[in-house]
Amino acid sequence: MNVDELVAIDVHTHAEVSSRGQGSLSAELEAASGEYFKVAHQHRRPTLPEIAAYYRERRMACVVFTVDAESATGVPAIDNEEIAEAGAANPDVIIPFASIDPAKGRAGARQARRLVEAHGVRGFKFHPNVQAFYPNDRMAYPLYEVIEELGVPAVFHTGQTGIGAGAPGGGGIRLKYSNPMYVDDVAADFPGMPIILAHPSFPWQDEALAVATHKPQVHIDLSGWSPKYFPPQLVQYANTLLKEKVLFGSDFPLLTPERWLADFEQLPIKAEVRPKILKENAARLLGLVKE
Repeated sequence: MNVDELVAIDVHTHAEVSSRGQGSLSAELEAASGEYFKVAHQHRRPTLPEIAAYYRERRMACVVFTVDAESATGVPAIDNEEIAEAGAANPDVIIPFASIDPAKGRAGARQARRLVEAHGVRGFKFHPNVQAFYPNDRMAYPLYEVIEELGVPAVFHTGQTGIGAGAPGGGGIRLKYSNPMYVDDVAADFPGMPIILAHPSFPWQDEALAVATHKPQVHIDLSGWSPKYFPPQLVQYANTLLKEKVLFGSDFPLLTPERWLADFEQLPIKAEVRPKILKENAARLLGLVKE
């Protein structure tokens, strides 16, 4: 990957369909999230080769992952190995992350080690709402131990989620799991594990900013929201205390990088901070450049 030639690094994109047509959500949750984000079904399920082509055309790299929440939803996740294979086939644009259901315990920890050491996976994604667990639940600690040892980042969804929004009972998805303060425990217990708090963390934005300023390894990605809706305190911290720790993410295919970047242009972000958010911070965190 030639970082110098990249316009940006999108640290938050989803693989929502496999080459076998398998999705990562139930039909009910799929429909609800599509309605929430106002994205037609046929436009929000690109294949991994299509994701690679999309980002290559835009001279961007992207972190790609699925969500393994089989124990909570009963729906098998897209194979992590398939995403890793896409990364190996498209190393100029795809940075493969994996997702492992924390309920898998030590079996999940062994899987994590194999995915990094044998398949080139570069990090892990957790979605506490969909996986129905508190990030500081001790059942996940064997998995975190391996991730910390391997030195790769862990992404945690924080704040409200569009998954299940509008469905009866929210599709059974509970928002309580995604308060960033639960991730603060993880950051304290695993100080060597880089962490990304995904999304503006409504209604817990101040908590996310507190955790990211207090814990050296905690970062924030800006995915899932158009920048024109960012809370003012998030913009303030991105410009100042967290200028080295805030990352561009879109939430593609639910939100396109074009829309995100167009709205980002209108934010009062300092000229010297913009390239940090769009590329430099991610390149350093993901080990794409030498310190």
